[in-house]
Amino acid sequence: MYSADRRRLERNGHLLIDRLAVLASAMSEKTDLIGALNWRYATKEFDAGKALPTETMERLLVVLRLSASSFGLQPWKFVVVEDREKREPLVEHSWGQRQVVDSSALIVMCRPTEFGEADIDRFLESTASTRGVDLESLAEYGGMMKGFIGRLDAATQADWMSRQIYLALGNLMTACAIEKVDSCPMEGFSAVEYDRILGLADLGLTSVVLCPVGYRAAGDKYASLAKVRYSADEVIVRL
Repeated sequence: MYSADRRRLERNGHLLIDRLAVLASAMSEKTDLIGALNWRYATKEFDAGKALPTETMERLLVVLRLSASSFGLQPWKFVVVEDREKREPLVEHSWGQRQVVDSSALIVMCRPTEFGEADIDRFLESTASTRGVDLESLAEYGGMMKGFIGRLDAATQADWMSRQIYLALGNLMTACAIEKVDSCPMEGFSAVEYDRILGLADLGLTSVVLCPVGYRAAGDKYASLAKVRYSADEVIVRL
């Protein structure tokens, strides 16, 4: 009896240790996330001599591809420009900001110039194929999405697509922080000139926001500045 009780206590003890280990791991992950977000900043100077490892860049692109969007429609394209010669002409159309060239890669986040029922049909076909369901079973859902898109004028539709891209931008910046990759979200650029120089119009795209990624330069003074954020009481409302 004593032996059985002892074995049971030992087994329960091992279970408790395992659970504590899982909890500690979860807490560690949360701490790492907060630490990563405190570490990141909008990098002003990149080290042009340091390139992202291929596997790191690929993980960041997976993060973009997995980002959430309204209805899951993914009205975006992410144009990755790594060739510095192609990026150099962009500086004068980026308020002179060298991040677009000195970073390891420049991600130009774009929306389609047109988005309509054909795009929704393509999404429905992909959904049916991926989930192994009949396309006809998605007809009602498709009709609802087409009704939504059809009610938007051109300006409102462009704004709707741009807001989806900012969801992806947020995911990218967080992923960069976790990977200890520097980033800098940028709206200070001429979309018209970017579209012209990169030939985006020919691809049926227009640029919305930029995100250079790479590694901070050792001399970037902004890296050591304290992060300025309002307190939780000022920005969080609990009802």
